[in-house]
Amino acid sequence: GRFDPEDQRSRHCPYLDTINKLSSASAGRGLKSHAYIHSVQFSHHVFLNLHTLKFYCLPDNYEIIDSSLEDITYVLKPTFTKQQITNLDKQAKLSRAYDGTTYLPGIVGLNNIKANDYANAVLQALSNVPPLRNYFLEEDNYKNIKRPPGDIMFLLVQRFGELMRKLWNPRNFKAHVSPHEMLQAVVLCSKKNFQITKQGDGVDFLSWFLNALHSALGGTKKKKKTIVTDVFQGSMRIFTKKLPHPDLPAEEKAQLLQNAEYQETMVESTFMYLTLDLPTAPLYKDEKEQLIIPQVPLFSILAKFNGVTEKEYKTYKENFLKRFQLTKLPPYLIFCIKRFTKNNFFVEKNPTIVNFPITNVDLREYLSEEVQAVHTNTTYDLIANIVHDGKPSEGSYRIHVLHHGTGKWYELQDLQVTDILPQMITLSEAYIQIWKRREEDETNQQGA
Repeated sequence: GRFDPEDQRSRHCPYLDTINKLSSASAGRGLKSHAYIHSVQFSHHVFLNLHTLKFYCLPDNYEIIDSSLEDITYVLKPTFTKQQITNLDKQAKLSRAYDGTTYLPGIVGLNNIKANDYANAVLQALSNVPPLRNYFLEEDNYKNIKRPPGDIMFLLVQRFGELMRKLWNPRNFKAHVSPHEMLQAVVLCSKKNFQITKQGDGVDFLSWFLNALHSALGGTKKKKKTIVTDVFQGSMRIFTKKLPHPDLPAEEKAQLLQNAEYQETMVESTFMYLTLDLPTAPLYKDEKEQLIIPQVPLFSILAKFNGVTEKEYKTYKENFLKRFQLTKLPPYLIFCIKRFTKNNFFVEKNPTIVNFPITNVDLREYLSEEVQAVHTNTTYDLIANIVHDGKPSEGSYRIHVLHHGTGKWYELQDLQVTDILPQMITLSEAYIQIWKRREEDETNQQGA
């Protein structure tokens, strides 16, 4: 170890060079403690207390202070200065992990413990949204938020912060990170709605997680904002009119349409993501045609929000026509492409491929006219694309993310990280996408 003889507080520990496997003592270090017995039996002498992050030499029980150990504590609790955070997206330098592999901070795999890839993909996508990530990298932003006694939901905030710091750590042990503590908090806080051991749905998880983070940070329905709403929340108008029952005779229908309850109403509503519906995939007749996968342009499924397109919604007893128009576009816009429909017996998956440009998607035409005047920037570039492969109930998730520092795209599937050409991204069954709004100064930065 790099030992400083001037440092009177520590004794030089002869065992420092023996560290290759760390034993951690979160329990005591007394004579009957597990750590003490372990040190004598296995000749593992250097122990780390995970709560205080102090090192001890056992069985002699003195604290070791040595700069060579700082790397280990840093991995357990990485910290970021404001300057480091500002530079993260300008950073194109590879980091070298202690196991010798190189990686780009932020582009690192997450273990799949059993069937948690649906959550991994969403966590990876969110870790790639700079303002959200930056807020969570700095614990000071949220450590003084007052929570009611006995509140467990704040655990999500703390664990998400820890995970962000590990994913973006420039000095990791390995080029991947375990999401275990984060996922344990998810299982606990969602009352086991989301599990590690069985596949969940990425959109359900995203929706629950964003709302849970928002309320744990003290956000409420009553317009109280948090980093989550600042980044993702937009608003829309929803126009609804009730339809007479289709089996009624024409005169009766005409009569009913005069009534007040059949007139169109409008509500203004906020959203954290937009659900895009796919056209029904055609049913195939023979094997040959099976190869033709239907495709649809992004703009035709966005038409749902142009204020004109009407969509029919059936409830148990009643039918409604609704149309939607956007009134505020958030800095980061999430699309969820509705691939799954639940029938009485099973879940069906629509394999239609959505054709979308990766940059330069202008959403101006989906805003009402008076709002268009206020919105100077309405152009978006893709920064994350979550794909669902395979059958509806099983299947697996992978994600494409744009690394801002290098401008390159990467595909992450659990521990695997590979680079990918942008044109490959549009060929997959996209399920969740995050788009970033261009600000004034960026309009000409990115080529198509």
